[in-house]
Amino acid sequence: MLAARYLFIVFFILAMLPANVAADIVVVVNAENEIDTLTKRQVIDLYMGRNAYFPDGTRTLRFDQPSDSTVRADFYHHLTQMKLPSINAYWARLIFTGRSSAPVPLSGDQEMLEVIENNKYAIGYLNKGSVNNRVKVVFELNSNEIE
Repeated sequence: MLAARYLFIVFFILAMLPANVAADIVVVVNAENEIDTLTKRQVIDLYMGRNAYFPDGTRTLRFDQPSDSTVRADFYHHLTQMKLPSINAYWARLIFTGRSSAPVPLSGDQEMLEVIENNKYAIGYLNKGSVNNRVKVVFELNSNEIE
C-alpha cells in the first residue's frame, strides 16, 4: 500500500512537469576553424540560405539534422519562429528557383560530429551534451528559449 502511494506521488510529479522540455542546442564548427563566434543573425542567414560564407569569407558546408528530428524542429523554430513544414516549403521554393541549396541532412548528432571533425569548413548543430573537444561551439540556443 505504501509503495502504491509513492508511485502515485511520482506519477503526479511527472505529470506536472512541462511536456515540451528541450535540450540545449549548439551550433558547432571544426576546432581548427578560425571562427570563434556567430551571432543569431549570422546563423539565421547561413541556415536560411541567405549567406553561404563565414564572416571571414570562407565558404561553409552546412549540415542539418534528420527531417524528423526534434532537435531540427527546435533549432529552426527558435531561429525563425517557423514550424518545420514552413521551413520545408521555404527551402522547396529556394531550391526550385535555383537561389540556394539546402543544408545536407545527416543521421544525427554522432554523424554530425564525425563530419564536422573531418572538415574545417563544416557547420552544424546538435545537442549540447554531444559536444566533444574536436569541435568548437560558436552559437548556443538555451532550452529556456526553445518553445
